[in-house]
Amino acid sequence: MLKGKTAVITGGTQGIGLAIAKKLAGNGADICIVDICDAAKAAPAVEEITALGVNAKFYQCNVADAAQVAETCKAIIADCGGADILVNNAGITRDNLVLKMTEADFDAVVDVNLKGAFYMIKNFYRTMMKKRYGKIINISSVSGLFGNAGQANYSSSKAGIIGLTKSVAKELASRGVNVNAIAPGFIATSMTTAFQENEDLKKSIPLGRFGQPEDIANLALFLASPMSDYITGEVIRADGGMAM
Repeated sequence: MLKGKTAVITGGTQGIGLAIAKKLAGNGADICIVDICDAAKAAPAVEEITALGVNAKFYQCNVADAAQVAETCKAIIADCGGADILVNNAGITRDNLVLKMTEADFDAVVDVNLKGAFYMIKNFYRTMMKKRYGKIINISSVSGLFGNAGQANYSSSKAGIIGLTKSVAKELASRGVNVNAIAPGFIATSMTTAFQENEDLKKSIPLGRFGQPEDIANLALFLASPMSDYITGEVIRADGGMAM
């Protein structure tokens, strides 16, 4: 389905990012992982992806650093001709009540989650325009749709992703580039370990369970594929019905 395409995935060494990388690779896409960790830590993920019969490259980069992103994207364009598919998945949390939240913690989350996506899009924007093809998938969150106590920074960053998605979708639609967002609910990853045994929280989810990274990866595959060619500017929830 994606043979001959190159997918660039931020935060792709673990959790949702790795699940998306493996899903796209399993459908023929070559993969470029962009992550803040070093090559040694990224090696297992790269091995898992190459075992699926595609090319996989790792690029160490802090997406919150505009200069690093520019250099990384320049290297990807030189190595692979750019990105046919861009998945902005890198994200962090620094949870606290607003009264106790520091400016540094607010900025750190916005810098990675929102500005990181902006930097990546900006650096692949021109190549996608020239190709007149591209699939940009931004990972938002249900927290960006209805907020969450103790997550003013995270919710703000994820709500910002929604605005970024819709704006870029309008800019690039005439150039054949689709831009959409996925809003996961509670997904069983290292980021949600502290919540996974919370039975009251599970009861707030109509399907009664946390999602798996593969649930998000399946949706990302659809948005990365020709099946979604007439969909752009959308925010699709994958939350077990939590935000109905």
